[in-house]
Amino acid sequence: MPDHFTQQPILAAWRETVRRKPADAAILSVDGSRLRSFADIEAESENFAESIPDSITAGAIAMVELGNHAALPAVLLALWRRRLAIALSEAGACVRLPGVRLRVTRDFGGGPLFSECQATPANPDADFLKLTSGTTGTPRAIRFTAEQLLADCDAVCDTMGITDADLNYGVISWAHSYGFSNLVLPLLCRGIPLVLTEDRMPRAILGGLAATRATVLPAVPVFFKKLAELESPPLPALRLCISAGALLPAAVAAEFRARFGIKVHSFYGSSECGGICYDATDGDAAEGFVGQPLKGVHIAEDGGKIEVHSAAAGLGYWPSPDETVLGGGRFTPGDLVEKNAHGFTLCGRESDFINVAGRKLNPAEIERVLRRHPAVRETVVFGAPSALRGEEPVACIVGEVPTAELLAFAAESLASWQMPKHVWPVSAIPVNDRGKLSRRELCERWQQRRYPAL
Repeated sequence: MPDHFTQQPILAAWRETVRRKPADAAILSVDGSRLRSFADIEAESENFAESIPDSITAGAIAMVELGNHAALPAVLLALWRRRLAIALSEAGACVRLPGVRLRVTRDFGGGPLFSECQATPANPDADFLKLTSGTTGTPRAIRFTAEQLLADCDAVCDTMGITDADLNYGVISWAHSYGFSNLVLPLLCRGIPLVLTEDRMPRAILGGLAATRATVLPAVPVFFKKLAELESPPLPALRLCISAGALLPAAVAAEFRARFGIKVHSFYGSSECGGICYDATDGDAAEGFVGQPLKGVHIAEDGGKIEVHSAAAGLGYWPSPDETVLGGGRFTPGDLVEKNAHGFTLCGRESDFINVAGRKLNPAEIERVLRRHPAVRETVVFGAPSALRGEEPVACIVGEVPTAELLAFAAESLASWQMPKHVWPVSAIPVNDRGKLSRRELCERWQQRRYPAL
């Protein structure tokens, strides 16, 4: 164990963090009070390591389902001390992953509970497993070494200029790739403290930012939208706002900047490789613009598709690898981009294309046109089944505009085959807690609305 503690790079970085600032606040509550010092986390980690059953041997999978919890950093350190492969999930998610030998959940008092599982052992030969959204009951996992996780942490902090003089506001999920790389790893590896919160109500977020004087807010677009809608006093300590998880609408970025005087910087990444691009400029946000590659990340672009080369790219998927997409320090996402001298702009995903009578239609092309109408606040276009054309475009719209007027406006820029077949007015476009939307789910809702008997 001592050799592993010295050589495993995250544990080695943590040891240096504790040496530099043992008594400093590491985790704060939303009222600004201290929940853990760095020395507290170290002592807690040692206790947790001793509580892990001896029957759980090195290389086994430990599923951690704590969510945003003050004990999470200590639990991770304890499991790595015991040389276990960590899979991280939301609290109470009950994720089914083959071969899990240990689960760490919340006990009735809210603290960590270590429970041995009678599963067939599986060794993914990795330090960490990120879980991606699965279409079945079994999620897809991505294998990482500690070196790859540390490379992502370094790229994020160095590119965004985040240091241990900052205070991260931890409102996004610590279990998701974005929160793990921007909040948890910087705490462990660089001594950057964070605020613990699971309260995602906009008014509570503003109150916590003011009380803690947090300087960095990583969030998702829907958070910035809701915050911009509230009357609020200035937040003089807040210096950096980062948006990821979904495309940041330019209108949302403009509203937030007008309200608080702070630019929201778009950040583009993926679970498979961590951070990819970041808009470090001070200019107004452009729709879909995600800036330049992070430090140490190289992008090869060909015909709108990209291949990401990075020391942070995962080893591969597990238990079923797909080396055509991920492996060997390379990841090929399904996103489409445009590249110019200023950086990259996201233009949708190839899987979102609508098949209109054999023609491929990128819904982002229609969305760009519709957003230019002054009454359209938000829009998402998706393909719905059509007996005559295979699929037909449907425009989901937030905004008070007559359908005939909107279609006449769109016809000035779109060919007849690109025109939305239907316009669906809604009060708000539904997204999940990460600010992401699913065109497939929107299509299902549209069909249920149109054909309620189905």
